[in-house]
Amino acid sequence: MDWYRSALKYLKDQRVVILTDLIDSEGFDVLVNKKDIVFHLLIIDRLLFKAQSRLGNIWRNIVKFLVLPIQVYKLSRFSKKHDNAVYHAHSMYYIWLAWLAGVDFVGTPQGSDILIKPYKSRLYRFLTVRAMKAAKSITVDSTKMSVSVFELSGVKCSIIQNGIDVSAINRVVGKEQNERKNILSMRGFTPLYRIEDLIEARNQSTENGNEVINFIYPFEDLEYKESITHLFGNDDKDLGRLERDDMYRMFEGARAVISIPSSDSSPRSVYEAVFCGAPVIISYQPYYDHLPDCMKLRIVVANLENSNWFDEALKKADQISREGYTPSASALTIFDQNKSFEILSKLF
Repeated sequence: MDWYRSALKYLKDQRVVILTDLIDSEGFDVLVNKKDIVFHLLIIDRLLFKAQSRLGNIWRNIVKFLVLPIQVYKLSRFSKKHDNAVYHAHSMYYIWLAWLAGVDFVGTPQGSDILIKPYKSRLYRFLTVRAMKAAKSITVDSTKMSVSVFELSGVKCSIIQNGIDVSAINRVVGKEQNERKNILSMRGFTPLYRIEDLIEARNQSTENGNEVINFIYPFEDLEYKESITHLFGNDDKDLGRLERDDMYRMFEGARAVISIPSSDSSPRSVYEAVFCGAPVIISYQPYYDHLPDCMKLRIVVANLENSNWFDEALKKADQISREGYTPSASALTIFDQNKSFEILSKLF
């Protein structure tokens, strides 16, 4: 939806529309409004679970695979009525769909679409390679993904960052240095993001065992969360999904923001936290090597194999928080979503 909003802003001489099979499902907020132009494929919202879960993820994949022929037919019919359309397919399912329907498209896979799923299913890998080869362009958000796409399919990608709304951050985040308290976990509440490891590290800490953790997240695995709720501290807060401005305020007031997934591509929320001035603790991922120096100085790379990583990382985060953050010209050029969309629009 952020790409769509940017397209509305910058492609004023074009009609920008949404074509989708999902609008309101699994507990996600409705992000479209009455002014948006939305065309429907077969809407599968009612076929899905009411909340996100591991079983729900499996069921959604089954449903989407079963209705794929119907969606291909609907997209083909849509393309005949709109024969000058350029399609931007977000995530691998829609890249498959655009390929099978024979439309011209730019594809943007998600991290797990490339880094994880092709190595778990031969059928997924086969469809993915064919579809990416059919794209006019493939865009990814990191060198790690670009290398993986080329290894899978021989396709050369354009690296375009998932930009952040710098103007919105500047509007919300104050310029004065506020007191920072509590730890903030802000990635998905699933095993990939190692939430259990974070809580256990805090619980076992001798220096910071009473530190409060606030959990915000865009999605969750209910079974996983229920299996580790006994680890929560009495004052820990499960806040779930927040409005973006509220998230920025949480970043601004956090002692440290933590993101320690086992695999990551180019995490927008990490960059947002940095631009909000927060110290950020991460597990090492290759995207870190390509960040501007001013952003690296706000990030602590924790070694999770070290049993004392939590205390050591917090000590470094406290040192970082003594200094304010001013993004460099390089950081603004790379991570401002408006500039990212200017690059993307040339591919269109």
